[in-house]
Amino acid sequence: MERLTLEQYRKMVDKVIKFEKLNGEMPEYTVVDGCKIGKKNYIDMIETVNKFLLEMGRSPGIVEIGSRSGTDYSECEFLIR
Repeated sequence: MERLTLEQYRKMVDKVIKFEKLNGEMPEYTVVDGCKIGKKNYIDMIETVNKFLLEMGRSPGIVEIGSRSGTDYSECEFLIR
């Protein structure tokens, strides 16, 4: 998996926010449909979507997994195959 649908992305963000409210910090990773996404990558995804929303006035249809800089980018680590 190299990208998330908008629905998958929204569920991921909800899980991260709930974790942060319960624990006072963001999780080291999150899992979406068996795909483990590291903290650096999901934070980058959130920043990218927020920037897109501000610039375009709408949410994107898909969200790429990985950093914009190209470092630390790879497909997610699958926990379930």
